[in-house]
Amino acid sequence: MKYIITKIMLLLVLLSNVAIANDSISVVKKKVPLYKNPKIPIEKRVADLLSRMTPEEKFWQMFMIPGDLDGVDKNRYKNGIFGLQVSAVSQGGGGAGQMLSYNTQENAYTLAKKINAIQRYFVKETRLGIPVIAFDEALHGLVRQGATAFPQSIGLAASFNTAMMGQVAGTIAQETRLRGIRDILTPVVNIASDVRWGRTEETYGEDPFLSSAMGLAFVSAFEKQNIITTPKHFVANVGDGGRDSYPVHYDERLLEELYFPPFKATIQQGKSRSLMTAYNSLNGVPATSNNYLLTQKLKTEWGFKGFVISDAGAVGGANVLHYTSSGYADATRQAITAGLDVIFQTEYEHYKLFITPFLDGSISQKRIDDAVSRVLRAKFELGLFENPYVSEQEAQKALNDQSHKAIAKQAALESFVLLKNEQSILPLKNIKHILVVGEDAVEARLGGYSGTGNGKINIVEGLKKRAGEQIKVTYSKGSSRNPVSYIPIAQQFLKADTAHGLFAAYFDNLTLSGRPVFSRIDKNVDFMWTLSSPDKRLAKDQYAIRWTGGLKAPKSGTYQVGLEGNDGYRLYLGEKLLIDKWEKISYHTELVSFDFEQDKTYPVRIEFKEPRGNAHIKLIWNYGVSDNRDKELNEAIKLAANADVIVVTAGIKEGEFQDRAMLNLPGNQEQLIRAMEKSGKPVVVLLVGGSAITMDNWLTDAAAVLNIWYPGEEGGNAVAETLFGDYNPAGRLPVTYPVHESQLPLVYNHKPTGRGDDYNNLSGEPLFPFGYGLSYTKFDYKDLKITKKEISGKEAVTASFTLSNIGRYAGDEVVQLYIRDLLSSVARPVLELKGFKRVHLKAGEIKQVSFEITPQMLEMLNAEMKTVIEPGNFRIMIGSSSKELVLKDTLMVLK
Repeated sequence: MKYIITKIMLLLVLLSNVAIANDSISVVKKKVPLYKNPKIPIEKRVADLLSRMTPEEKFWQMFMIPGDLDGVDKNRYKNGIFGLQVSAVSQGGGGAGQMLSYNTQENAYTLAKKINAIQRYFVKETRLGIPVIAFDEALHGLVRQGATAFPQSIGLAASFNTAMMGQVAGTIAQETRLRGIRDILTPVVNIASDVRWGRTEETYGEDPFLSSAMGLAFVSAFEKQNIITTPKHFVANVGDGGRDSYPVHYDERLLEELYFPPFKATIQQGKSRSLMTAYNSLNGVPATSNNYLLTQKLKTEWGFKGFVISDAGAVGGANVLHYTSSGYADATRQAITAGLDVIFQTEYEHYKLFITPFLDGSISQKRIDDAVSRVLRAKFELGLFENPYVSEQEAQKALNDQSHKAIAKQAALESFVLLKNEQSILPLKNIKHILVVGEDAVEARLGGYSGTGNGKINIVEGLKKRAGEQIKVTYSKGSSRNPVSYIPIAQQFLKADTAHGLFAAYFDNLTLSGRPVFSRIDKNVDFMWTLSSPDKRLAKDQYAIRWTGGLKAPKSGTYQVGLEGNDGYRLYLGEKLLIDKWEKISYHTELVSFDFEQDKTYPVRIEFKEPRGNAHIKLIWNYGVSDNRDKELNEAIKLAANADVIVVTAGIKEGEFQDRAMLNLPGNQEQLIRAMEKSGKPVVVLLVGGSAITMDNWLTDAAAVLNIWYPGEEGGNAVAETLFGDYNPAGRLPVTYPVHESQLPLVYNHKPTGRGDDYNNLSGEPLFPFGYGLSYTKFDYKDLKITKKEISGKEAVTASFTLSNIGRYAGDEVVQLYIRDLLSSVARPVLELKGFKRVHLKAGEIKQVSFEITPQMLEMLNAEMKTVIEPGNFRIMIGSSSKELVLKDTLMVLK
């Protein structure tokens, strides 16, 4: 019996040990990985997660695209992804020419639900559960339905008010976060060194100090709400002639003095955690694969711990555009090795072009791990592993929230720049009838990278609301900004036997000789081959094309028909040679009159040659085009007779891929302004746009000119309040306005010329200088005092003065501090903005205003590129613009 009991006890102990062992195994199985433990330091979590990742999973953390999970096989994302631009899609083109369109119809609630669903998939259904970063554009408001649209960036800069910029950015950040978006591809802190650049509107102007201050205010507001900001495009995105993404050739001094400061401020002071590269090259090396920029300068010297992303398609662009790599794999290797961390492409399938170098050892594992670590660190800092979802209830509450419109209106008011106000026509007084003309009066354009706004108010609506029943407001279009006088001939009017279109024969020579390389039917002739030839079978940039078939007009009549293109072309119609421009001149349009009979088919033949690439060719006519310009202008002229004052809204056409060779108002807008001036009534011109405009043809006879930029969704109300004097404009120009394009590039802070800056047939002076802007009232500057006239290079001093409002209206004055080094070892700018303040004074009020002059304001780079403060005299200048500097004194820095 005792033996049996002993055996039973031993068995129980054994079973107990087995149970304990099984429990231990269970505990091991349930042990949470280090990277999922929020109590562990982020760097250890990053290292732990990185150690668990496969090469494919690492690649996908370095790849971002527009898209979502709707209508696609979720399995494509089984290895995760860096992030998604939800519901954005690519549209046309390829390489760097690819652009994105945004689904601005999804409201905050719909978008929040969608982003939550996406996060749920990545957190719960992928192997490692790595969340994604939803990213978007938020230049002057989130590019989403229902998000508040503020004034365009250049307008925000014109406010010269960093507090207002911070308030605007903080509001955009709130609207961004509640939708689940945690990274914005904003702001643009490139220097607008040439106002012909179509993206000047997206910048904060030509000055590095102003751009740094505005950029810093913007990113700080976002980063404080734990949303990643992505200053762009590192480092300069405009080249010779004001052309977008043109190559730049800047030495280190120019980069350090002009182009680096805004990026440095947003990264080191604003704590931006991401950065976007530019499409162009710097000194022959693509910005996307530039080791000097991305590794030496950014990560080593500036200590940047965040991640660098490419602009959309730019990694492939290093091959396509710059011809510095043998293909996509080589371009990828170059970019990642040089310091790029994330590849931004526009379609999911593009990953196949880039993944190979990550798997075959072309890129070092150390560099890959560094890039992935930067991405993972950001995701941990965002708290996405613990809190990947946003409150759908809060998003739903925001659907009817218009509480931010007051900020949008105030920002618009502060952005307006009064350029002229002859005989104080503004604010409007003693009027009963206002005639408003111009398309921009009813369009309420928001500018580039805009959403729909949250209830746009156009200028006519704003004026009618403010005018009430006592003052009549009449609208007439009057002009066209972009008149259409011809269009490409559509497919249905062309015949190739039984098919619609034209027979096309493609030759690999310029003489259309021999057998064509290939033939096909083209639906019409409307082509632009800029990055490649029409077909890979035409390997050389030397080819010719012959299109043949029939052309039929549905109605009898005399129409203008012709060709538009940039190389040699001929047009035969009805067996006759109508156009012969076989020798290349430039991009040109040729139209001739031709009598068409209804439903008669006329033989048509087009011959085209391309000797070097970058081809454009269109077959065009004016059938179906209604050109109502004369009718619209005459209608406005008739209405002008009964008006007390005429408000002309006139705007420009600009944007990405829309650089301007000429800066005058496009279409027949100048003709409209001149016609209104001839009426004898006071003419107030409202300028709509994001860059400089030449005004030689109409400025003299205009009573007033107010630059309203793209004023945002509350622009109409803000314009009305300004014109009627409820608000006194005080904005300042963040760019220099030239008299003529021939003066360009023209900036206020250039180096001394050595001889002079005038032409023999034109002044070198601008039309309106940087920092310029008028007011309805007048201000007086007096009694500049500097606390010490002689200092060491380590001391700060205070410059103070008396500012008086000596006019009849309350208003703001933007006081500006400029400094000039009077004698230096290397040439320094003739003038540099070093401080500004927006000061409000009631009529008759006097205030003491002061600036602290710090040692940093006196620093320069010497011949050895070392930052120093050289002993000597510095001119201290204070005034209302870079030209109106009414207070001056000299500060001496001792040895």
